[in-house]
Amino acid sequence: MVRELRSSRNALRRGTGIALALSVALASVSPVAAQSLTDRFKSLFGGKSDEAAQPKPPPAPGQPAEDEVDCPQVTVRAGASTYAVGAAGKPAVGNEIRFQATITKMARECARSAEGITARIGIQGRVIAGPAGAPATVEVPLRIAVVQGGVGEKVIASKAYRTTVEMSEGGSVPFTFVAEDLVYPMPSAKVADSYIFYVGFDPQALSPEPKARKKK
Repeated sequence: MVRELRSSRNALRRGTGIALALSVALASVSPVAAQSLTDRFKSLFGGKSDEAAQPKPPPAPGQPAEDEVDCPQVTVRAGASTYAVGAAGKPAVGNEIRFQATITKMARECARSAEGITARIGIQGRVIAGPAGAPATVEVPLRIAVVQGGVGEKVIASKAYRTTVEMSEGGSVPFTFVAEDLVYPMPSAKVADSYIFYVGFDPQALSPEPKARKKK
């Protein structure tokens, strides 16, 4: 009887210890670490992680499924990862910097369309006020391109975008932009692996579009 009572107490202690260890382990997992890749992707593209996934229509006969569409990798174009603006008439250097923008995260999604492939490119970044003081709102110029890499790069499609960021008193504001309309022809299987998405800042995106000439 005494042995049975001791073994019961030992089992209870082991069970309590295991439960305590599990609770500590669960508490130590941060929300970011516990967040699935799908949730992060939905968050980047403005979706809600608690939304139920909508069923996709079956592919047309003879066509591959949507998730089989080759979606090039996305990377920042060399030399276009930051965008700094200086005070009027001054170079964006040192104490003359009004603000500087950087790209921190990217994501992409591809789907077949009537024109070929329609890509959604998501960009997350941050705008930081400089010593010269940032304006209340900042225009961030971006460019996204799909390029066929190789010995001689070939630009398949390229488009300029801009997004407005409202600055705060803290002087450091994140921004998110999603391009929904980058369309390019379906590449052949021979060159599909050499395609890549380039993103970056492009000050020329802030230039006004040339006016169409009037017909005489």
